[in-house]
Amino acid sequence: MTDIRSIEAGKYNAKLAEALKEIPEFQKTEWVDFVKTSPHKERPQQDADFWYKRAASILRQIYLQKTVGVERLRSKYGGRKNRGGKAAKFVKSGGKIIRTILQQAESAGLIEKSTSPAGRKMTKAGIELLESVAK
Repeated sequence: MTDIRSIEAGKYNAKLAEALKEIPEFQKTEWVDFVKTSPHKERPQQDADFWYKRAASILRQIYLQKTVGVERLRSKYGGRKNRGGKAAKFVKSGGKIIRTILQQAESAGLIEKSTSPAGRKMTKAGIELLESVAK
């Protein structure tokens, strides 16, 4: 069996995004084409499959890190904000897209809330899905 860590992240996320398109709970929201993913971005995302790719990336992060909260994911997807004449600084990404994807994954039964430590963790069904895509 191939381990998820041994597969290149971009290739694995593309395969997982295709698998997530077939799950009815994962639906691209109508507002996602009009919002920026983070304050450091200048324009909204133009990729038609962005929603599924970001969902695949978030699920992979939860699998690798065991328990992940929204704030840690916001830091992961943040970046350097160009502030004109001032020095650039790091800003976290927006949380709405991340929270919505986590809620969809919970309704699909792939993740569940964890109390100690706080955050979200994978369920057995979620682990099976991610490992089946890795094969």
